[in-house]
Amino acid sequence: MAGTDHKKPSVIHDDGPAIILIVPQLGENIGKAVRAMYNFGLTDLRLVAPRDGWPNEAAVAPAAGADIVLEKTRVYPTTAEAIADLKYVYATTARPRDMIKEVVTPKECCLRMRGAVNEGEKVGLLFGPEKAGLKNDDIALSTAIVSVPLNPSFASINLATAVGLLAYEWFQTGTDVPDSYTPTLDTRPASAGELQKLFDHIEGELEEAGYFRSDQRRSLMRRNLRNIFTRSEMTHEEVSTMRGVVKALSTGGGPGWQAEKAELAIKEQKTAENGE
Repeated sequence: MAGTDHKKPSVIHDDGPAIILIVPQLGENIGKAVRAMYNFGLTDLRLVAPRDGWPNEAAVAPAAGADIVLEKTRVYPTTAEAIADLKYVYATTARPRDMIKEVVTPKECCLRMRGAVNEGEKVGLLFGPEKAGLKNDDIALSTAIVSVPLNPSFASINLATAVGLLAYEWFQTGTDVPDSYTPTLDTRPASAGELQKLFDHIEGELEEAGYFRSDQRRSLMRRNLRNIFTRSEMTHEEVSTMRGVVKALSTGGGPGWQAEKAELAIKEQKTAENGE
């Protein structure tokens, strides 16, 4: 729940793939799948003959507030009825099957579903029971099989993880979030002029301290120092902080700080003597 902020706009994909759970067993697992769905804006959950019935109180807490998904959940007696309105259906399974049916990765599956949705078609994802997975009869109703590349000797993943993985891949096909960015918060990048003042400040104090002892290497050392700070893409506040650091180091904090430091030491000594 740490990442939940109800003040922010919710991203809902009402036209996104239906998540169809075939004979799900535990209410807790359904709730966890619901949470995974809503993390990525999916709200169309369909249950086929849930073992413990529906609604199921055990699903509420694991859903972690994704009430909109719980409220919209529909129950069907058979897989065929649950997918009747869908144009394309992809069956998730890690086990090899004795049938000739195309196998695609989650990424390819979601790219195809996005293309279909953009053309106004409805799509869905089939997930089998926690214990045994989908039956061949259910897979036979699907357009293709979705197989997640996993450790071959340990390829079974739990229901919520499977739902979350496919929902994530779906979400990525419709997002424009850059692969890398740096939040600026309430600050701004430092200007070239501010950086130059920082360089002048640092180099002036280093000159005073005798750091530039070799005239031959002076230019190289100055370039190295400047590269350190220009590579870091400093903000206005960071430049101000660094100039304060340089000033404190060059003056020892100033007379006022020395007096304050001495007074603090006296107080600590008296406290120790009084046994406090």
